[in-house]
Amino acid sequence: MKKGTRPAIDEYFLKIATVVAERSTCLRHHVGAVAVRDKHILATGYNGAASGLKDCLELGCLRDEMNIESGTRHEICRAIHAEQNVIIQAALHGITLGGATVYVTHPPCILCAKMLVNAKIKRFVTFGNYADDSFKDLFKEAGIEFELHEKPPSRITYLP
Repeated sequence: MKKGTRPAIDEYFLKIATVVAERSTCLRHHVGAVAVRDKHILATGYNGAASGLKDCLELGCLRDEMNIESGTRHEICRAIHAEQNVIIQAALHGITLGGATVYVTHPPCILCAKMLVNAKIKRFVTFGNYADDSFKDLFKEAGIEFELHEKPPSRITYLP
């Protein structure tokens, strides 16, 4: 990025999602989510064990131990997905996600996609890829816009 410019709004929030993902306790994928409406952050979430419980960093990955492929058998996992956590965090703070855009480092699994439909989001933006793309038909039917962007640069630019 050249001096005097700033990232586009989607790049900005995708970059924030990557920072949120750094808090993940998953050994397979670090996923971050940011729910936004009117250019204001409503809630964030990352994938990890339920609050206060031991996580994969401490106990190891059940899915790796059982050789479970990515995109399958979601119930065999300690982690709550980033999209689920962003919905939960919004709910805990009395914030509706209706009409929001959710920026996530990876596309959603079908379970998260169903939850996002019921949360009434209007747009889902990501730069990642995922083994299962069955969410696309669901989003289309629900009228949720799906956008796949380039991964934002890792470099943080600012004037000292």
